[in-house]
Amino acid sequence: MIRVKTTFPDIPASVLYDVLHDPEYRKTWDKFMLESKEIGHLNPNNNISYYSLACPAPVKNRDFVIQSSWLETPKEYMIINHSVFHRDFPTRKGFVRGTSYLTGFHIKTAGQGCELGYLTHSNPKGNLPSWVSNKLSSNFAPKLIRKLHKACQKYPSWKSQHGKAQKPWLFPELIASPRINVKDCNKDTLADTDSSSSPEESLIEELETCHIENFSDTE
Repeated sequence: MIRVKTTFPDIPASVLYDVLHDPEYRKTWDKFMLESKEIGHLNPNNNISYYSLACPAPVKNRDFVIQSSWLETPKEYMIINHSVFHRDFPTRKGFVRGTSYLTGFHIKTAGQGCELGYLTHSNPKGNLPSWVSNKLSSNFAPKLIRKLHKACQKYPSWKSQHGKAQKPWLFPELIASPRINVKDCNKDTLADTDSSSSPEESLIEELETCHIENFSDTE
């Protein structure tokens, strides 16, 4: 588990929130990312996506299928994720499928800037010695925070030239991904061995049926 708390005195909370969400911009600053794809959405504040990242040799590259949830309030923002199953994204050759038990960002307004809390509790899987895993983790978090700060400084200028109104995390009517079929997120359905709902499927069904005002289904 890695925990980080820091302050960005020159970055508004809303900008940091946008940077963490914007998939197109992430391609410009996250050198670890190999691929990022939104599989679909459950509702305006929950989606499922695929993410793969490069690891230094001789460690194999890792990938994740995660459900992300987010919330915006007048003074703070939250983004959290955890690993889930999706039948269209099985394990891939050349990658080790990692598990995110809980990864989250908590952003609070602080004067003209913001405070950032970051936590990740994950398992990279594979046969990594503990000292290798610890070294990679201890290096990754500080580098991520430094790169994130620089990315935030450049984001307003970049976004003004790259679809400045395209923020589906703020405007649900812009969501273009398909609605998630909960059966695709249930391993038992794939195996056709058990017709009862798993705890994971029940949670997804509950989220899918949540009603959020002014949301236009894009399906």
